Amino acid sequence: MAGDEKGAAAQTVIRPQPGPQTTFLSSPADIAIYGGAAGGGKTWALLMEPLRHVGNPAFGAVFFRRNLTQVRNEGGLWDESEKLYPHLSANPRSAPDLSWTFPSGAGVAFAHLEHEKTIYNWQGSQIPLICFDELTHFSAKQFWYMLSRNRSMCGVRPYVRATCNPDADSWVAEFIAWWIDQETGFSIPERAGVLRWFIRIGDSIVWADSPEELAHHVNPLNGEPIPPKSVTFIPAKLSDNALLMVADPGYLANLMAQPTVERERLLGGNWKIRPAAGLLFQRGWCEVVDAVPAGARWMRGWDLASTPKVEGNDPDATAGTKIGRLPDGRYIVAHHVTDFLSPSGVETLIKNTAAQDGQETQISLPQDPGQAGKSQVTSLTKMLAGYNVRATPESGDKVTRFSPFSAQAEAGNILVLRAPWNNAWFSALESFPEAKHDDDADSTSRAFNALLNASTFTLANL
Repeated sequence: MAGDEKGAAAQTVIRPQPGPQTTFLSSPADIAIYGGAAGGGKTWALLMEPLRHVGNPAFGAVFFRRNLTQVRNEGGLWDESEKLYPHLSANPRSAPDLSWTFPSGAGVAFAHLEHEKTIYNWQGSQIPLICFDELTHFSAKQFWYMLSRNRSMCGVRPYVRATCNPDADSWVAEFIAWWIDQETGFSIPERAGVLRWFIRIGDSIVWADSPEELAHHVNPLNGEPIPPKSVTFIPAKLSDNALLMVADPGYLANLMAQPTVERERLLGGNWKIRPAAGLLFQRGWCEVVDAVPAGARWMRGWDLASTPKVEGNDPDATAGTKIGRLPDGRYIVAHHVTDFLSPSGVETLIKNTAAQDGQETQISLPQDPGQAGKSQVTSLTKMLAGYNVRATPESGDKVTRFSPFSAQAEAGNILVLRAPWNNAWFSALESFPEAKHDDDADSTSRAFNALLNASTFTLANL
């Protein structure tokens, strides 16, 4: 979006930025996917797409995110629409759903598809324009089913627009593979915005460079050619969004501060990179010290298991990591313990370790779902009466939880106290996430993330 004031009327001009945003908004494709990196102006481009039709009273569009919280997040679809749509005299509605109605009667709605079965709430719908924000968050089943709802009686040819960031393991990566260099993972510049056509035969997708190449495929029910759909992919990166670069010059630094994998995805637009051993942690990133600097605030994070190790089995271990935050903003890993123990042995280890750490060290325990997890946490918390302890469920996948620690380590902000446990801990983290066991990484993630949120801790009084 660009806003220009002209004369006394101070007219606001809404238009796409030159480059990928303009290419996306001018594409004739039935399905156009805009993505490749963070900060490329994707949300604004998606929000601008319906504006060409809002003079049509019968037109409607629906924007989808995977869950409603993402729709309402600050800086998300609804938040940004409030900066754009009032310029066209649209009226908002926030209950029972989120939507805008334009003076002609045209409407734009915001919805979610949180669960697979949510798609069936849209049975019988006719949606001329379907917009997916972060397409990689949706399953292939959700996308293809909603494509069947992409139909129109208002005179606007039905079409789909989507945005996304790279995800090597998503179905989208396979769908747009032609536009991506499969060796490097980066988009092929000369293919950006180029149209291709496909048809579905059973569960297979047949691609071609033109509709004519697919004309020999016919519908067995009526003998007519199967109508193809056109697709294109337009990559974008932060440098394409000149307005954001000017408005928030620190955003580039935020992306540069991400761990290697996230930096490659969100800044470089790499569709092939995956978390692998050595990418998320290297011992050379850490400074090993012989003494703990003064003034640290401490957190002990635990990852729990309860199976002794005997010949023939290979169980998970119970692991506990102690991390401190230093006055200068750096962090120090001061102690790590791991062992294969019975339930009573786990309790003894945690109790003895708490006594060694002292009451100034806060304790973070994982709470597994279900009644058994609640009972275990209740028992451990009572045992640790007098210590500052809190139990929380895990949220997000293991790599996501480890990423904040990984970023600080790669930036050189992690110290490690020299001790006999160092080598085993270093090796375990360097092997994450490909190693069979991730107890050491999980306890490290828990300690670090809990330390970042230590202000939410309260003294347990059970």
